[in-house]
Amino acid sequence: MKVSPTLTKQYVEQRGEGFFIEGTRISLDSVVYAFLNGESAENIAQNFPLLSLEQVYGAIAFYLANRELIDAYLAEEEKEFDALRQSLREKNPTLYQKLVAAQQNKQA
Repeated sequence: MKVSPTLTKQYVEQRGEGFFIEGTRISLDSVVYAFLNGESAENIAQNFPLLSLEQVYGAIAFYLANRELIDAYLAEEEKEFDALRQSLREKNPTLYQKLVAAQQNKQA
């Protein structure tokens, strides 16, 4: 029996403006940030049980092959998040302070 190798396989897909691990609802952002924080592929796979180790390595390879594009995408996402945070701070400062306090308590 002759076995043919898989020469190419897609691990990441673009949906709308975002990038996701193919066939899942897990964003590429999640894997990339974990990778940039120094987590190993094995640890990332443990933290995302729906992902196989192969999918994690595929996502990391996709990121490394498209680093400039994905870094720009992540920077834009962070900019949008900061704008939303500022909007919340201005519209409802009490709620914002409660959220900040809850986050600080969680980290402590």
